[in-house]
Amino acid sequence: MQARVTAILVARSGAAYLERTLAGLARQTRQPDAVIAVDAGSTDNSSDLLAASGPAQLVSAPGGSFGSAVSRAIQVAAPAASDNEWFWLLAHDNAPAPTALEQLLGAVEIAPSVAIAGPKLMRWDQPDVIAEFGETITQFGASIPLVEGELDQAQHDVQDDVLGVAAGGMLVRRSLWTALGGFDPGLPSIDAALDFSIRARLAGFRVVVVPGAKVASAGGPELFGRKSVPDRRRVSIARSAQLHRRLVYSSGGALPFHWLSLLPLAIVRAIGQVIAKRPGAVGGEFATALSTAFGGSGIAPARRNFRTTRTLGWASIALLRMPPAEVRERRRQAREQSAVASSGAATASAPRAGFVTHGGLWVVLVAAVVGVISWGQLLGASSIVGGTLSPLSGTVGELWSHVGYGWREIGVGFVGASDPFVYVIAVLGSITFWAPSFSIVLVYVLAMPLAALGAWFAARRLTAKPVLPVLAAVLWALAPPLLGSLSDGHFGSVIAHLLLPWLVLAALSAARSWAAAAGAALLFAATAASAPVLVPALLLCWLAWMFSRPKSTHRLIGIPIPALALFAPLVVQQVMRGNPLGLLAEPGVPTISGGTSGLRLALAEAGTGMHGWTTVLGNLSLPATSSVVLVAVLLAPVGALAILALFVPGSRRAIPSMVIALLGFATAVIGTHIEVAAVGAVATPIWAGAGLSLFWLGLLGSVVIGLDALGRASVPLGLLAGVTSVLLALPLLGTVYLGTAVVHAGGRILPAVVTAQAEDRPRIGTLVLTAQPAGGLSAVIARGTGTSLDDRSTLASTVQKLNSDERQLARMTGNLASRSGYDAASDLRHFSIGFVLLSPADKDRAAYARSSDALDSNSLLTPVGNTDNGLLWRYQGLPKTDAAAPAGNTETPLGSAILIGQAIIFGLTLLLGIPTARRRRRTAVSGSVLEGPAGTFDEDDHD
Repeated sequence: MQARVTAILVARSGAAYLERTLAGLARQTRQPDAVIAVDAGSTDNSSDLLAASGPAQLVSAPGGSFGSAVSRAIQVAAPAASDNEWFWLLAHDNAPAPTALEQLLGAVEIAPSVAIAGPKLMRWDQPDVIAEFGETITQFGASIPLVEGELDQAQHDVQDDVLGVAAGGMLVRRSLWTALGGFDPGLPSIDAALDFSIRARLAGFRVVVVPGAKVASAGGPELFGRKSVPDRRRVSIARSAQLHRRLVYSSGGALPFHWLSLLPLAIVRAIGQVIAKRPGAVGGEFATALSTAFGGSGIAPARRNFRTTRTLGWASIALLRMPPAEVRERRRQAREQSAVASSGAATASAPRAGFVTHGGLWVVLVAAVVGVISWGQLLGASSIVGGTLSPLSGTVGELWSHVGYGWREIGVGFVGASDPFVYVIAVLGSITFWAPSFSIVLVYVLAMPLAALGAWFAARRLTAKPVLPVLAAVLWALAPPLLGSLSDGHFGSVIAHLLLPWLVLAALSAARSWAAAAGAALLFAATAASAPVLVPALLLCWLAWMFSRPKSTHRLIGIPIPALALFAPLVVQQVMRGNPLGLLAEPGVPTISGGTSGLRLALAEAGTGMHGWTTVLGNLSLPATSSVVLVAVLLAPVGALAILALFVPGSRRAIPSMVIALLGFATAVIGTHIEVAAVGAVATPIWAGAGLSLFWLGLLGSVVIGLDALGRASVPLGLLAGVTSVLLALPLLGTVYLGTAVVHAGGRILPAVVTAQAEDRPRIGTLVLTAQPAGGLSAVIARGTGTSLDDRSTLASTVQKLNSDERQLARMTGNLASRSGYDAASDLRHFSIGFVLLSPADKDRAAYARSSDALDSNSLLTPVGNTDNGLLWRYQGLPKTDAAAPAGNTETPLGSAILIGQAIIFGLTLLLGIPTARRRRRTAVSGSVLEGPAGTFDEDDHD
């Protein structure tokens, strides 16, 4: 009996394709016996086109999937008259070639065991390129096309038996459709036809592809009725379909294990998505896992239907699955083709200066020599003290015990958040794990070459001229803010200066690269932690960059998140204390920053010495104003070139740099007018060095851009700027030898007697008294071997009100430092004070002498003598054992939660920032798209 074919044409808002599909259907050499047209809720004139084509029946099935629309058409089809009836499934964008149906019927008529036949799907606008030709699954159940995106040269025409075919153009026996119940409602788009084919195979029927039957296709089932589907959504749909099939196909004994593994696998795959630079797919992994587990996706009825129709075991289709070796080979080929495309794009771009061939290496080496000469005297030191610096904790474990939220052994002690800068110095100290404090020594010696290295790479991004990155490296390594911060011991500003060029470089690439965006986020966090005063300016730059790149918002918007994770606990505490400006305080040991003026700041001077020239010219008996004039003259070439950049061709490129310079200068000026920290009784403004580093960065960017546009004149002008900058830096480079440096080699924080006692009693307290200029005393309790740099907190230096313990400490100090009948024994025991140290007096000798006499006459205290740290007395009335140590950063639920949250954020950011060899740029052969294991990737991802 001749086969009877009913063509089922389903359309949803596909008028743009429907005319060609209807024309192809009308030109068939073997016409279908009946045509049922289904309008699946079109919003265009598709319904009118279907009606005009004269189908046997026109039905409406709004809102459903392609499979549900086919089922609706079958409901109205004429009753089956024989077992030789077939359904031919077509969507509005499936235009068949004239002989398509004839070829399909020819294949099934000669092989009675064939129940499903699929055509060769060709690209809609490229009829010589195969869109899809057969489907299969991997060993783990992921669906994968057998052939996709290849030029059709009949190279695949020898194959016939496959595991599955696409829905578009599928010819299926009517009796099989009825027996299997059609497409699974739990698979509304992707994998619906593949699942149906697998069930047909396991029911004992064959599935074949027919090379001679060609059908043009404009997209897969996920595009049915849609103009486009985002790649992330496509990946999520494919993963959801895979999980649905896994639960349906699994045995009863394995089902609970598969169900329980959904969320753990989602976590593992989410990490993999982050490593593969697809953070947008992370949410989809969890959403699909949860929806599959709890969303009622029809698993139970699908499993019943599967058990009812299955007659064969999985071994019957094992040979039709894609072997793991072939899967790996496909992915390798995709990576290689992407690499070829990437290298081609790189070759087409403008050539950049080579680090070795164009002087980058040499300028870094010269800077290293200068750095060793300038700071080499510190190499033998175990630590550096002075300014904001003090030794670090003795072990890496102690370093990391001070991060997060916990007890702070500062003053009388308090529970609070660590400064974000503690994380930075914990990382540095971990590098030299055998002696954490030595890491700061290394930073001092290597600061100049590291600055030159960062500036060279950042400048190379702005110009193709090889000489300009060298100039930028020299100017940044000799930057007055860097040298001044090194000399005066403002370590946070030093770190910020070293990181700023790398932050700019990463931010410029973040718009097109997930790895660069993650790197920018980490650098943003480290820079903000080192110099909190820069945070407002950095946030403004971030907002401007994000608004100027709206298509890259999804990458740029997350840059401040790691910094927010570091600052959040401190923000909460400072806001609750009513002191939000305290967040801008410089981390480290509180130190008095000398007053400055707008003129000095404009000359990049954060202190009062005019970059050391005041002392040099003073020794030559020249007036003080001469140093101002000389510095202005030496800085004039840099300033003139920066301004000139606004008037040369391409001046628009210099505007962002000048805006950065303006933000840096404003930060420096405003910071010098904000007094948020106190040193004893003296309120001190914020050190301007960090703001001036940002100011200098903007100026250098403009200098490079301006010189880039000047042609041959750029060489002499750049040489002039370099020479004057070197002359300007000479006094700052010799501060260690001239004795004008604030920093110097350090050792113990407290006297040796106290340190020895602290080995047995780590919580013993030392009352450190320091005479103040107004005749008063500052009193600080140091525990154990002393307060290390990593245990410092701006919560202590920015406190505005004294608590009861601090008032008690002040009362006790006042009585100890004067002759009175006050019995301090109970207070000394209350604070566990075993020693009293009177620091040497620099200014108020009267207060020092008065305090020394009073302490000598106090019968509670036993004089120990004069030490390197000052006069020392011992109190021997303490209990034999210390009180229990307060809860640390991991010993409270809140402290643990904060650390876990920060670890998750930084862990994901690090994973996202790890460069991978796998490229995810679309690589096309006549427009074809290569897909990785988890779907199609964005064209502008270059990680």
